[in-house]
Amino acid sequence: MAKRKVQVAVISDVHLGTYGCRAKELNQYLKSIDPEILVLNGDIIDIWQFSKRYWPESHMKIVQRVFKLLANGTKVYYLTGNHDELLRKFTDFKMGELEILDKLVLELDGKKAWLFHGDVFDITMKHAKWLAKLGAIGYDTLIFINSLVNWFSENVLRKGKVSLSKKVKNSVKSAVTFIDDFEQTAIDIAIENGYDYVVCGHIHQPSIRQSQTAKGNTLYLNSGDWIENLTALEYHEGSWLLYQHPENHEDTNEEEELRVSLPNMDALYQSIIRMPQVAFNTPSTSIK
Repeated sequence: MAKRKVQVAVISDVHLGTYGCRAKELNQYLKSIDPEILVLNGDIIDIWQFSKRYWPESHMKIVQRVFKLLANGTKVYYLTGNHDELLRKFTDFKMGELEILDKLVLELDGKKAWLFHGDVFDITMKHAKWLAKLGAIGYDTLIFINSLVNWFSENVLRKGKVSLSKKVKNSVKSAVTFIDDFEQTAIDIAIENGYDYVVCGHIHQPSIRQSQTAKGNTLYLNSGDWIENLTALEYHEGSWLLYQHPENHEDTNEEEELRVSLPNMDALYQSIIRMPQVAFNTPSTSIK
């Protein structure tokens, strides 16, 4: 089956290494596209909860899939998030078409897109990281319980799936307020700096919406996540699309060979831990 050509694809909040990660579905999506640029916008590997006891083959296939895209000429930007913040020690690292950064500006057909994960706006991350990590463990546990509830709902009660975490977020006023504040902060800073697009992750809320203030306007975009929403952002021929991967999608394509040379993961992980922190800047690249 022919792959869809896209100029830019953006995914975030995959959380490889956790029970909630939907790696199989993400692999299906990545097999279906042929992007010029792939932006991994933070929290791709969940280093906070990383354990060698849980790293299934489906998770390794995502790493292999990304390296296959690299081998085929796709430019890959890995923008660090809070769950993979140890990679910030590798900021400005380049290896072929792979580049690790904290933030990025892309010029897309004469317009500027500002891309970053978004945890910089999270007060909990700045002042109570232990609470954020505790919340991450609780969230992963809730997702695991949710999978059991959904199995019972579908196979015993013959009803549809439910999302416990979405119900919690939508019912807790402080969570709704946080999301609204996050989005508005990103929008205000983007407008202040003259960016046409601002692209985030972090809050697991997929979105595309045009926003205007007294100082100007910008298009706010959020790539969502690959735990519950199964969403990605795509830019092609001058417009953005919010891609939604179908639930229970049957992969009719034959599995491609993924014979790609990978770096030694144990050595890489030790290098990340030992490597000193380096300063970063915001590079800019363009698509015309």
